Amino acid sequence: MPAIASNITTPLLGLADAAITGHIGEAVFLAAIAVGGTMFNMLYWVLNFLRMGSGGLTAQAYGRGDMEEEATVLWRGLLLAGALGAAIIALSGSAGAAALRFLDADGATASHAQRYFSIAVWGAPAVLGSYVLTGWFLGMQNSRAPMWMALWTNVVNIAVSVGLVAGAGWKLEGVATGTLAAQWAGVALGFALLRRYRPRAVALRRLVRGAGLRRYFSVNADIFLRTLCLVAVTVWFTRSGAQAGVVTLAANALLMQLFMLFSFFMDGFAYAGEAIGGRCYGAADRKGLDEVAGKLLRLGAGLALLFGAAYMAGGRFILELLTDRREVVDAAAVYLPWAAAVPLAGVWAFVWDGIFIGMTRTRAMLAAMAAAMVVFFAAWALTRALGNHGLWLAFVLYLATRGAVEWALYCSNKPGRRR
Repeated sequence: MPAIASNITTPLLGLADAAITGHIGEAVFLAAIAVGGTMFNMLYWVLNFLRMGSGGLTAQAYGRGDMEEEATVLWRGLLLAGALGAAIIALSGSAGAAALRFLDADGATASHAQRYFSIAVWGAPAVLGSYVLTGWFLGMQNSRAPMWMALWTNVVNIAVSVGLVAGAGWKLEGVATGTLAAQWAGVALGFALLRRYRPRAVALRRLVRGAGLRRYFSVNADIFLRTLCLVAVTVWFTRSGAQAGVVTLAANALLMQLFMLFSFFMDGFAYAGEAIGGRCYGAADRKGLDEVAGKLLRLGAGLALLFGAAYMAGGRFILELLTDRREVVDAAAVYLPWAAAVPLAGVWAFVWDGIFIGMTRTRAMLAAMAAAMVVFFAAWALTRALGNHGLWLAFVLYLATRGAVEWALYCSNKPGRRR
């Protein structure tokens, strides 16, 4: 339950930014947030292996009772997070310009998105450090610490953003500064919570050498490539919306917030599968792992039905809370049935992802994501005449394919036999 609470609050960063920006006065600001957010997704999502790899490896070490390996995974991940965060800041100018050219947004949207990006990018080390701490806490069977980190991050984000936009009269710069302050506040709390574990010191040579490091990078390389496939789909989705105009781009941005709300809610179940499944796998408890997977799949199906019904019944009301731009709400309402279909199509993918991460069966996850990406681009190419409806159809098929392939791989190779 704390993992679910944590993930419910996570999309509030995006929802708060969208809601605050949606009331600044122009649709271009909302479109800029969508583009700026996608720019960060391109950078951070490919590095999400820091959370996934840390969680699975720590959970297995916890299941074996290996305290030294628990500490090694933690310090190795934080060392890598710091180095990657510094590199992102150093390369942010050229990386941001390249991302904007690829997304092909119009001039006004690109200009505002660049300003948002140039401020918020200074939170890169904090974001990556939070990934590692979140994964490590979950692997240690502690879902409360990530919950407090997420809650505190959102409180700071809303307080600072509203204060700067409504109180000081800032516009997009106020939203970006609020996001930046929240990211550093979140990781600071994570380190404060880490103190109670008193993780043992680990020699630097152990962190950078040995079979453990090779396994760490092998697992994370698979997750990295998998995330590249995920980012390719997400970026292409945003790019296609941008080509259809500012209003369609803004409408898709609002509808994607509904998807993100569901996805982060379901990630609570995935985190439970990752933590408990990884512990069972590390302890060679095959029966326990099967039981965890079965229960999560049943609970997830029920929640997907609830989300789908809620989006159909009250989706327009949610959209009107996020923006007062009538043309954007009207455009988004046309595609609400697709937003309602997304939970039903995607629920299996989220649950299986958690189970596979706990087992560190990352090669199988990569295969499932690659197959789903192929389905997305094939469906998009075949349905381009349908416009934005075809784009949403391709997205729904992509989510359904991920879950179906992972289910088939799990059933064809029962866990417990380590490879």
